[in-house]
Amino acid sequence: MKRHLILLLLSFQGLLAQVQFEAKVSKTTLGLNERLQVDFFMNIDGDNFNEPSFDGFRVVGGPMQQVSQSWVNGRSSFEKVYTYYLLPNQKGSLVIKQATIEYNGRVYKTSPIKINVTAAVELPKDPNDISISADNNIYLVADISKTNPYINEPITVVYKLYFSYNIGITNWRELNKPKYNDFWSQNIDIKKLVAEEGMFKGEKYRYVVLRKTVLYPQKSGKLEIEPLSLDIDVQLPTNRRNMFGQMVLKEDSKRVSAGAKTIAVRALPEAGKPADFSGAVGNFDFKVTPSKTNLKNGESLDLVVSVSGKGNMKLFNLPKPVVPNALEMYDAVHNEQVNTSLAGMSGKISDSYTIIPQYKGNYPIKPMQFSYFDLGSGTYKTLSSAEIMINVLDGPTDTRAVASANPDKNKITSNEQFKFIKLKTDLVPVAENDFFGSNLYLGLLFAPFLILPLIVLFKNKKEAIDGDIVGNRIKMNNKLAKKYLSEAKKQINNKEPFYVALEKAMHNFLKAKLHIETSEMSKDNIKELLLNRNAKPEAVNDFIALTENCEVARYAPSSTATIQQDFDKAVLIISELEKQI
Repeated sequence: MKRHLILLLLSFQGLLAQVQFEAKVSKTTLGLNERLQVDFFMNIDGDNFNEPSFDGFRVVGGPMQQVSQSWVNGRSSFEKVYTYYLLPNQKGSLVIKQATIEYNGRVYKTSPIKINVTAAVELPKDPNDISISADNNIYLVADISKTNPYINEPITVVYKLYFSYNIGITNWRELNKPKYNDFWSQNIDIKKLVAEEGMFKGEKYRYVVLRKTVLYPQKSGKLEIEPLSLDIDVQLPTNRRNMFGQMVLKEDSKRVSAGAKTIAVRALPEAGKPADFSGAVGNFDFKVTPSKTNLKNGESLDLVVSVSGKGNMKLFNLPKPVVPNALEMYDAVHNEQVNTSLAGMSGKISDSYTIIPQYKGNYPIKPMQFSYFDLGSGTYKTLSSAEIMINVLDGPTDTRAVASANPDKNKITSNEQFKFIKLKTDLVPVAENDFFGSNLYLGLLFAPFLILPLIVLFKNKKEAIDGDIVGNRIKMNNKLAKKYLSEAKKQINNKEPFYVALEKAMHNFLKAKLHIETSEMSKDNIKELLLNRNAKPEAVNDFIALTENCEVARYAPSSTATIQQDFDKAVLIISELEKQI
């Protein structure tokens, strides 16, 4: 009897046992440079553990799993813990969302935990730890070539990461990319990162050039360059050694920033500024070259207006030629052969005009002028072309000059005006048909009754289509995606219009397939929505990478082959996503 009572009590205790699944954190308030430990604790062996997304944090350790089971006085206890180490990416109030497990067909969730992230704090140092700190051994520096340039004078910003010989760098990530408001900017490609030696703060350091950018200020005054911030994974030596006598390295992370920089931009002087000055700054040569000067009726010539040299080549307009009315001139075809280095832009730009004469004769094209601001002398300079005479050897003669010289030649006198011939006629129709009762009469009579049902059906259909706001938006976005993809194909030889059209095509494809607006197009949201629609991760990553590349590629140097590859890649990715989602 006693044995049965004990078994009954143990069974009753098992029924009263509750499932515990909760999240615990090491602290709820921490600095931006402090780590947070998160433990997900459960007293049962649950299945399908799903961690939260950790928005606003970066996982720097874990997950690490610990399982323990014990028997004490006939009672069993079980415990499983998943441990993560997080580093916050931003200040403010962050939330660790719910984790989930399954047990006996039920889903259990943890409660959300609110974390308050403050500014970076000074971390206490272990007195027994004599390892080297990353704080005084790694620096990010922005070297600026000139801090008081003129408007449209090139300056360079070179970001260098200095680190001492005592530490090693394993990885780095950009947290905040620098923004160049009120600057025209272009990044210089760095094909390979190479560690070099240099002096910094009077000591020898190693350094790596991470980014090179050429800037052209577009307005005067104090302009600010926002800082570049990096999150760097480092290896630090310690005072401990392993069993082989080798020094044990400690993994750590360090956040560095180049700091904001202020550029005092000088306005171009007003004294001596030419009336036709269009903003050119640098040192240039100016030419106006016709393909031919003697031509026959029906032939055409090309007039090329070109500027070559060194300066803000892409940031000013070329002068437009003025030709006589007898010459028909078409819109210019713009061509750029410009290279951008740390010294700035150099090369040649030109406008080519096709001119077709209408009449026989000799027609002068007036001299043209091009003005620019010379940085070397600090003065304005004006270059002029020679007058060009176009000789049309044959064709019709321009009679407009003769007509203007004899204005009364074609004037009609009063006695030459038309007079009435006959006011009345005796004409009668050959055959008369009565309209009343004819087929045309009957058709017009019953046509409204036949058309009325069609009008009602058409109206109902139109109202249904107009009421489907989501469907109309999807159709419109599909049309826009096809339109811009077709436009990108047409502009495949023009880099900047090509990438603008390609980016719009990809954005409208997302709007049509995911039913989202432009304001919802964040990288994480797009990735989550595509994956939820059964898109493959490889296709999603390729799509996001190509979208980000469109913005950079507008200003980066690229060849026709590269543009063709990007177009083919976009068509392939869109086709794959169309099939998958």
